[in-house]
Amino acid sequence: MIVVTGAAGFIGSAMLGHLQALGYGDLVAVDDFSNPAKNPNLEGKKLSHCVHRDDFFAWFEKHAERIQFVHHIGARTDTAEFGEDVLNHLNLEYSKRVWELCVKHSVPLNYASSAATYGAGENGFSDDPEKLQNLHPLNPYGLSKHKFDLWVMQQERTPPFWAGFKFFNVFGPNEYHKKRMASVVFHAYNQIKETGKVSLFRSHRPDFEDGKQLRDFVYVKDVLKVLVFFMENRRNSGLYNLGTGTARTFQDLVLPIFSAMNTRPVIEFIDIPTDIREKYQYHTCADMDRLLKAGYNQGFYTLEAAVNDYLSNYLTSGNYM
Repeated sequence: MIVVTGAAGFIGSAMLGHLQALGYGDLVAVDDFSNPAKNPNLEGKKLSHCVHRDDFFAWFEKHAERIQFVHHIGARTDTAEFGEDVLNHLNLEYSKRVWELCVKHSVPLNYASSAATYGAGENGFSDDPEKLQNLHPLNPYGLSKHKFDLWVMQQERTPPFWAGFKFFNVFGPNEYHKKRMASVVFHAYNQIKETGKVSLFRSHRPDFEDGKQLRDFVYVKDVLKVLVFFMENRRNSGLYNLGTGTARTFQDLVLPIFSAMNTRPVIEFIDIPTDIREKYQYHTCADMDRLLKAGYNQGFYTLEAAVNDYLSNYLTSGNYM
């Protein structure tokens, strides 16, 4: 059995679809399954078990001998969530228990960390474990992920293989339910369809022009390919960046959307909401050296190709992975 936590969410459900398309069976979905907006993410998935996250640890103990791999993707992912108790419970303590069960039963593990751990990027974006202590996340979400990364690095007992991945700005199919936290691609497509224009955040720093804030945008299909590569090879345990290694502006991101929709570009700028303005990242770019040295050589979508695939095969039709 291959277990995927956060299975009803964006990346988790896409992972189940990807594994199924690759021919993997005996797939187990773990989540709380309480949000009906996520239900379409699981339609058409051939699942051996659907396990509520509160029941997962008891279920794991009962079925441990059959579990071949765990993809721990489940987390509270709202970067505007400031309830530290909730974040510590779901992103830190829950993850510790997943790790400990994988250690106890010798089950290999991939887990999702986040580029939010890098904060403003003042110390760069290197995933060198020796530099982990120098990071200063800007929000409680990033801090909860950072605390788990630090805890992992202190562990003497580990799963037989493990890899943590600092996801950068992931976008792609199955994010329809994410509302405010959905990608700029998703929001831009819908804005253009409804109004013919796009709203981007105005810069509140003199060193960045409006809409020229930089992100390492990575297509969800590339994220899934990396996770499966490490699942299948099970070598070089460690913590890795998962971006593309290229930073692009938000204007770069939306222009291919206008082009694909045969619409003249019209961009307006709005203030960054005050609740996230002081915690906003103006630049992210993954240092990909360690991932490439670990043997990953399958390449990444260009931003333009990824946006085109997302629009033409998913957004315009409402399809899911």
